[in-house]
Amino acid sequence: MRPGSPWRVRDFRTLFASTALSQLGTSTTYVAVPLIAVSALDATPGQVGALAALSTVAFLLIGLPAGAWVDRMRHRAVLIAADLTRAALFASIPLVWWLDALTLGHLYMVVLLTGCATVFFDVGSQSVLPQLVGRDGLVRANAAVVSLIAAGNVAGRGAGGGLVQLLTAPVAVACAAAAYLASALRLTAVHRTPAPPLTVRGRPTRLRAQIAEGLRHVLGNRELRALALTAALSNLGTQIINTMLPVLFVRQLHYPAGALGLFWAAGGAGLLLGARWARPIAACLGHGRALALAGLCLAPAGLLVPLVDRGAWLWVAGVGWLLAMLKIGMDNVLGVSLRQHMTPDHLLGRMNATFRFLLTGALAVGAAVAGLLGELTTLRTTLWAGGALLATAFLPVLLSPVRTRRALPRQEEPRAADVPAEGS
Repeated sequence: MRPGSPWRVRDFRTLFASTALSQLGTSTTYVAVPLIAVSALDATPGQVGALAALSTVAFLLIGLPAGAWVDRMRHRAVLIAADLTRAALFASIPLVWWLDALTLGHLYMVVLLTGCATVFFDVGSQSVLPQLVGRDGLVRANAAVVSLIAAGNVAGRGAGGGLVQLLTAPVAVACAAAAYLASALRLTAVHRTPAPPLTVRGRPTRLRAQIAEGLRHVLGNRELRALALTAALSNLGTQIINTMLPVLFVRQLHYPAGALGLFWAAGGAGLLLGARWARPIAACLGHGRALALAGLCLAPAGLLVPLVDRGAWLWVAGVGWLLAMLKIGMDNVLGVSLRQHMTPDHLLGRMNATFRFLLTGALAVGAAVAGLLGELTTLRTTLWAGGALLATAFLPVLLSPVRTRRALPRQEEPRAADVPAEGS
């Protein structure tokens, strides 16, 4: 292994294996749960939108305080608790199904509570990574994790569609619950998670002051603000499209569940390619320039996705989806690495929570907007709205100082005057 490689760190390898299991569960339920709602419970477009919104609304409800809480807790315990919670909640779906008592209300409850657990898992996993691999290994580590997530989208969503088609949706959800449980068990082998700093200047720091400090750090920095806005707009467009795809594929195009899983898998392949190419492209062009040029060249492909139809147009839309997700895969590696480098250790949880609040909050808003547009207009109009957002989301980064950045910034520890006093 090369010097500085994150693979030399045993705890990173353990975290990576656990994340692989967790992502398999997430990708499988991403396909299975809305298909249960559409095919078994006759959900309307508005109800499908509500289901998707509830799966991410937790980031709006508890996203910001979760960052401050994670900064006060051992990250390993946070990750294990989140996985166990998701395993138990998703296991309830096949159980209730077999009792012939499954309702939309139960699905709503499960996706809302698993969303809360996901808040803590996402914030905790991104916050623990610099502690495990060091800042010099962040780009390689983030590339590995984003590649893993993309591969999970390909394998998990493809497998999810196949399991729903071949073995029924409850079996797919049961497999996802088992994957979350296995992830939690694997995380017990992680050791290098130091105790969090519970005080500042010898005194407890109030939760509100900690949240405000994280917001100021992200929104007060032009580069971090541009990264957050571009990612939020990308998520908004992606979620509008993803929310309506199950309705379009099943109700209008009459494709089997496996076709939807394969379409989503094409997007996962794009994420994987973007994650793998991000580091070598950034080495040639610079991190900021790579982000700006990827957006300029690839983002407009999002306008091909609303053309999805039977026959050749399915392939045209699939290529557009792959290219748009390739751009997002590069964003995920380079953007996450940039913001981690710009943030001191004591702010990592709150910075990540602020980004997750904005980015996953955009997913909740996108799902709600998709449901509303689907009810008031047409599925095609809704898809065009999502495609337009995907095509233009790169503009905040292109118009910001990020586009001129060639190298990752050197993170500096804050001076004493930069640390807020109690109640500030």
